[in-house]
Amino acid sequence: MFFPEGQIRVHLYGQPCDMRKSFDGLQALVRHELRADPCDGSLYCFISRRATQMRVLYFDRSGFCVWAKRLEAGRFIGDWSQVRTRQMDWTGLKLLLEGIEPGRQRKRYSLPATPKTFPPNTSPNIDAPL
Repeated sequence: MFFPEGQIRVHLYGQPCDMRKSFDGLQALVRHELRADPCDGSLYCFISRRATQMRVLYFDRSGFCVWAKRLEAGRFIGDWSQVRTRQMDWTGLKLLLEGIEPGRQRKRYSLPATPKTFPPNTSPNIDAPL
C-alpha cells in the first residue's frame, strides 16, 4: 500500500506494548489509551518492551492492517524514559524504521566487525606415520 507522504499522520504509543496483541488488542489501545479513532486513516505504532519489535496498525477503508518488523540486531528506541506518546509525520516513521532517532548522534546499532583471519594451522599432521 502506498501513502501520500505529506498527508499521513503517524502516532507513536509512548509505552512498551505487549506484542501478543493483534488487531483487536491494538485497536483497543488506540481507542482507550490514545483516545483516538482507529478508523481515521492514521498509522499507530507500537513498540515492544525490549524495543526489538514494532507493529503498525491502520485502517485502509476495507479493514484493519497490521505491519510487523523484528530487528535481528539493535533496538528501535535507545531509552524508554525519553519516549512520549506523540504524533509524527511519515518521514519520522521511516527514520525510526531505519534506526535513526532524531536528537541522537549515532545509529541504534553498528555493523559487526569483519571476522578475524587466523594464521594457517601449524600443528603437526595427525595423519603422518610415526
